[in-house]
Amino acid sequence: MQDLYLTRRFAMLGAAASLGGCSALSSLNAAATPLDTYDLTPTPGSTSGRRSGRTLLVARADAPAGINTDRIMVKPSGAAIAYLPDARWTDELPSVVQSLLIRSIAGTGRMGYVGISEGGPVPDYALLTRIDSFQVDVAGTAVTARVDISLTLLRDRDQSVIKTRVFRNQVTAANDEPTAIVAAFQAILDRLLPEMADWVAAS
Repeated sequence: MQDLYLTRRFAMLGAAASLGGCSALSSLNAAATPLDTYDLTPTPGSTSGRRSGRTLLVARADAPAGINTDRIMVKPSGAAIAYLPDARWTDELPSVVQSLLIRSIAGTGRMGYVGISEGGPVPDYALLTRIDSFQVDVAGTAVTARVDISLTLLRDRDQSVIKTRVFRNQVTAANDEPTAIVAAFQAILDRLLPEMADWVAAS
C-alpha cells in the first residue's frame, strides 16, 4: 500500500526545513498562498438538570506555540511538527476552543450567563482551559486526529479551584483529505463538548 500523501508531503517539508533560510521562505510562501478555511461547531450538553443564575466567564485557552495558531498541526513522526497544506481554522485555535466551550455550555440553558473573560458581568465562576494536544498524527497509512484538553473551574471571588479534569479522545480519519481530517476533529468534539458542558453546568 502506498504511503499517504500527507506522509510524503511532510517528509519533504521536514527535509526542507533543515536547510538554512527555508523557514523564512516557507513563511512568506504560506502568507502568499490562499488556504481553505474550516470551522468547527459547538455541541451543547444536556438541557436537563438543575438551572442556576450563576455567571461563568471562559478564558482564552492556553496552548503550546505549535498549536497556538490558525494552522492545523500535523506530527508525521517523532518530535517533528508540520502543518496541513492548504488548510486553516477560522481563527487561532485557542480562540476557536474558547468559542466552542462558551456556545456549548450556554446551549445547556443551565447557567445565567456564559461569556468571554474580557467582558460581561462580574463572574461567579471562571473556566481555565489548557490545550495539550489538538493535532493530526501520521503513522504509516493511518491519519488520526487527537485532542487533549484540561479544564479547571475556579470560584472567582477567592480564585479557589473547585475542580479540574482532563478530556481526551482520538478518531482515525477516513482518508488524508482536509475535509476528512476536519470531520475527525468534529467527531471528537461532538463527544467531548457535551461532556465538558455537563461537567461545568453540574457545578
